[in-house]
Amino acid sequence: MADDDSPWARFKRSPCFPAAVIVLIISAGAGLFAGSYTYAFANPTPRQIPVAVVSAHRGEVPPRRFVAGMEKALNASLRLHREPGYGRARWAAEEQRIFGILRTRGRGVELDLSSAAGASVAQVLASAGTKVGRAVGVPVAVRDLNPLQPGDPRGLAVFYISLAAVIMGFLGAVQLSVNAAGLTPAGRIAFTLAYALLGGFVIAAIVDWGLGALDLPFAGSWAILALTMFTSGMVFSMFNVLFGRWALIPTWGLMVLLGNPSSGGAVSWPLLPSLLGTVGRWLPPGASVNAQHTAVYFGEHQHAFPFLVLAGWSLVSTVVFWIWRHRHPGGRPGTATPSA
Repeated sequence: MADDDSPWARFKRSPCFPAAVIVLIISAGAGLFAGSYTYAFANPTPRQIPVAVVSAHRGEVPPRRFVAGMEKALNASLRLHREPGYGRARWAAEEQRIFGILRTRGRGVELDLSSAAGASVAQVLASAGTKVGRAVGVPVAVRDLNPLQPGDPRGLAVFYISLAAVIMGFLGAVQLSVNAAGLTPAGRIAFTLAYALLGGFVIAAIVDWGLGALDLPFAGSWAILALTMFTSGMVFSMFNVLFGRWALIPTWGLMVLLGNPSSGGAVSWPLLPSLLGTVGRWLPPGASVNAQHTAVYFGEHQHAFPFLVLAGWSLVSTVVFWIWRHRHPGGRPGTATPSA
């Protein structure tokens, strides 16, 4: 009994204990937040940039000294794909499998880029190509095959709307947990779906109709935003039944500290640290950015993979939440303590 009356025991029972834990968590989280975004964005460096090399005539390839100069300027980070014709290379660019096309033009070379596939990568290639051409004496003509929309000159609008859907998605679930704790588990899923549908519509409407920043394929973009918000909300709900009031910590770590920097929205994946570029595509923020980016700029070349990633996270989160629903405040009689 003496141990129960010790200063440490009294401290653990007092509100000061969770407050002290929060102080430590917030302090560590602030450092991790700054560190993760600085690590990903502060110094984008080319790792491996896929570029197609096309022969204009049989056996003719762009001057080797230009290709070697590009490899040197980019730290040997070009991943060259030999293509027999320009049509094949252009199709690969539309599929976002490559970020540039290199072919011979007279005594020089033509470097075709795709800003819509990755504005930061296109900028790196254009800058390096111009400098290398002057250095090795090879005339270089740079073209942009897929320019960005006028209202999105830096290619960040897709990242911003996806970021809004991710953050508001789990903040909505937090608010349901705190202010509508009496909802049944089925009711919580239903209201998560409701704010996801309405929130996705509002995001798309403001960015397209209100600001004119992006000309969205409205129905498709709305569906992607709604799926993103629902997935994000259910990820928090899953952690809520697993970790109770500390659920925001793993949610924030997964979706914000890891997911957003690795999504490829602010910095294209070839310029990200290799681990982030690989992992990001399997997380909801990266899948949302990929699906939205392709819908806006490459509508005829949409891929199933990002939708499968979002659907997979949504399904797993919902199933886990439902299996452990008895831990939810509305999951059984006599429990009314909000767990956020």
